[in-house]
Amino acid sequence: MNDENTKKSLGTEPYKGVRDFYPEDMFIQNHIFSTMRKAVESFGYEEYAASILEPTELYKAKSGEEIVNEQTYSFKDRGDRDVTLRPEMTPTVTRMVAAKRKELSFPLRWYSIPNLFRYEKPQRGRLREHYQLNVDLFGISGINAEVEIISTAHAVMKHFGAEERDFKISINNRKILNFILHDAFNLKEEDAYRITKLIDKKKKISADEFKNQIQEILNDQTDNFVLALNAQNIDELQKRLADKTSQEINGFAETKELLEKLSSAGITNAVFDPTLARGFDYYTGIVFEVNDTDPANVRSLFGGGRFDELLAVFDVEKVPAVGFGMGDVTIRDFLETHNLLPQFSSKTQIALCPFDESSLAYTSNLAQTLRSKGINAVVDITGRKVGDQIKWADKHAIPFIMVIGENEIKDKKFTVKELATKTEASFANEQEIIDYLKRT
Repeated sequence: MNDENTKKSLGTEPYKGVRDFYPEDMFIQNHIFSTMRKAVESFGYEEYAASILEPTELYKAKSGEEIVNEQTYSFKDRGDRDVTLRPEMTPTVTRMVAAKRKELSFPLRWYSIPNLFRYEKPQRGRLREHYQLNVDLFGISGINAEVEIISTAHAVMKHFGAEERDFKISINNRKILNFILHDAFNLKEEDAYRITKLIDKKKKISADEFKNQIQEILNDQTDNFVLALNAQNIDELQKRLADKTSQEINGFAETKELLEKLSSAGITNAVFDPTLARGFDYYTGIVFEVNDTDPANVRSLFGGGRFDELLAVFDVEKVPAVGFGMGDVTIRDFLETHNLLPQFSSKTQIALCPFDESSLAYTSNLAQTLRSKGINAVVDITGRKVGDQIKWADKHAIPFIMVIGENEIKDKKFTVKELATKTEASFANEQEIIDYLKRT
């Protein structure tokens, strides 16, 4: 058998865990991006960008061993340098701030919608490649920074059409978590790190499995530890821990103040959750997570927190920072679950259908006139029958069509038809057509 016949044909599926965006998908994607931009820019945030390639050492420094060793796409380039496709944006933006910190005017309100890559098992709400809105506030150490960043996250959800009942904002504090692990239960650093990772996975495993894994570390302290984590509010947690230390040091007062200020700002769906840890090692204070209240979406939608120490890896002075990241995959699942996805419509406003070949030149010139006035117009140049041209326009969700033939060219009388309603409007010149299309 000849080699040509034995060659395996190329598959048409994309790489596992990534997506193709057909026009209908891009319509939704652009809606997601434009909604994100509108929401965060209303708070004064400015857009930045960077390459998807970073030195691997950037992630080894602060993202966490699991991210680097198990979830990155890393390789050596032709210069034998270790390079990684970015799995997250926070190390990149802190690198950028560190590079020009002397020239920048703080506070900085920055956002970006980067493409991110992680090698993990694809599932609902999680792929190997996605886009993520990153919003960061640099230069403010007080709790008002958290109030603003969480208010911004809340506003993004509202811009998408979400009601307060559709999502909740869970809040914790790494200072509280550190107090529980180091002061209340006297854990060594290695055991505290292991338990932090277990807490981060608590909602993804059964209660028995969680308790069994905790017991391997805490032994006879397990029941008291689990009881503390099951506290319904921050006051109950303090009582269960018999807290004797300063609230300012261990984060309780800070967290209470945040919850009170969010409530005063009209955000009524923020709750304290002592089991919230967030997976990244660089968080230093408040952490938060946004969850869908619909059981169809059990995953976290997005989250963030304070990361004051991250610039230290660049051997520069500390800059206080707080931010969040919202992925496009989870927010699309949310919009779909709550029937908030927009209906596809074409950016093309009108399809011009030449009746025959002799009408094509005039039709093309008319289309060019419409475009010069800001109207998106397409000309069917296939030479097929008018009926087939109209069917094509309808299938591509183009709202208006206009047939151009000998009579239209001679009499300068044009009829524009709206496909959805089947209504028609007649016009005596090009300007009338332009005015009509701009009004609709």
